[in-house]
Parts: sequence; structure tokens; C-alpha cells
Amino acid sequence: MSASDPAVKSSPWAAPSSGSAAGHEQEWVREFDDPAREWRRLFSEVLGTFLLVLVAVGAGVTESVTGVAISRAAAVTAPGLAVMAVILFMGKVGGAHLNPVVSLAFALRSEFPWRRVPGYVLAQIVGGVLACLFLWAVVGRPTTLGATVPAQGLGDVRAMLVEVVLTMGLVSVILGTASSAQNVGGLSAVAVGAYIALAGLWASPLSGASMNPVRSFAPDLIRGDLTHTWVYVVGPVIGAVIGAFFAFLLRGRGGDPTAKRAAEGEPPTT
Repeated sequence: MSASDPAVKSSPWAAPSSGSAAGHEQEWVREFDDPAREWRRLFSEVLGTFLLVLVAVGAGVTESVTGVAISRAAAVTAPGLAVMAVILFMGKVGGAHLNPVVSLAFALRSEFPWRRVPGYVLAQIVGGVLACLFLWAVVGRPTTLGATVPAQGLGDVRAMLVEVVLTMGLVSVILGTASSAQNVGGLSAVAVGAYIALAGLWASPLSGASMNPVRSFAPDLIRGDLTHTWVYVVGPVIGAVIGAFFAFLLRGRGGDPTAKRAAEGEPPTT
């Protein structure tokens, strides 16, 4: 595949061509569509979600262990920067979903195969749990382990509604910037990361601004307290469904070729 290919030019993750001939592509690029290579995509989800949860959970853990104050602005901006970095460095490998509701939303839009959703979700759970186990092994087991919980006096149902709205916005940004209607290229990573930080800046005191079932489930599982976990599963799932419906209202039926390449990953330009 060369940079002159129309598919490459329209790809959200397309990079400038280095001028190498197609015949000199690396073996893994030539075999990119081989189903036997699905493990690469799954590993990218494990690694990417590990890095995201490590950052998202790590701020609270670091503060509780060291006593060094980490501002709320820093704590909520860090996951956005992590997502942006992961999308930019390996979005082509597997789409860099890093979140079960992102896989769900792309599948609802017919831009990601339903048969691949369970594998992605499992890989994301593994990555999130490994991140929490790593923190536990390195710094010990803090009481909350960076868990997301509803604010005192807010209650589970209202916290869930906050997560619904936040996740609807996140999914809208992801689906919109991945589509050929916008085709903003690498700026899509900036948009997604910026939205995550923005949502956290105003809503983290209310619900923790999780927007990601794995980000909340992993620390809850390791610390052995699943009391509020349903809030951060039900809320984001509903938000993702609403976001996919809004995408239908804005851009019609799914199946956009550019969005498919963004969701499924594609080999980098050589």
C-alpha cells in the first residue's frame, strides 16, 4: 500500500509516505489482513488499556502513598493525554479502542465486526486489571486504589446519569472524528484526548468521569468492592448507544469506509 492510495489519503491515521516501494513492506504489513494475526490487535488493546488505566488510577494511588498532592486538573488531564498518545503511536494496529463502549459504538455503526467485540472487551479488561495489579505490587494496596465512586450526596442513579451524558459526548467525538465527514486525520487523537480532559475537569467531582467500564471495574475488582461498579457499566453503555443514535441522526447509516479503517486498524504507510 502506498501513500498515493486513496484509502491511505482518507485514513484518519494516515502518515506521510517515506518513499519505500510496496515490495519492500515488512512482513507484518503484508500479512496485516491475515486472521491469524488478530493476536496483534488484541495485544495492542491490552497494552493500550494497561497504559490508560495505569495513568487514570495511578494519580490517586500515587497521592495516597507518597502524600504528594496531585491537582484535580492534572489527574483528569493525564488520562486524556494517555489516550491521545496511544492513538497516535498504535492506532493503526487495532484501532486503539481502549474502552468496551467504543468497541460497542463502532459495532452499532457497522464499522467494526461484532464477532471481534468480545475479544476486544476481554483484552481491555486484562489490560486494566494488569495495570491495577502492577500498582498494587509496586506501591502496595491503597484503600481506594484510584476507584471512581459517586460524590457524597449524589447517589448512584444520578452519578450514572452523569456518566451517560459524558460517555455520549465521548462516543460522539470518536465516531465523528473517525468518519469521512470530518476526516481530521491525526487531530482526531487530539480531539478525543481533549474531550476526556474537559469532561474530567467539570464532572470528576460528581462521578469520577470514568466513561469507561474497564477503568472503573479493574480497581473495584482488585480492591474487592463492586458496590458502585454497575454505575460505571450501565451509564457508559447507555451513553454509547445514545451516541451511536446521534451519529445516525447526524450522518445517516453507518459503515463509513474511513471510520472502518479507524476502528479496525490498518497497516502504516511505507
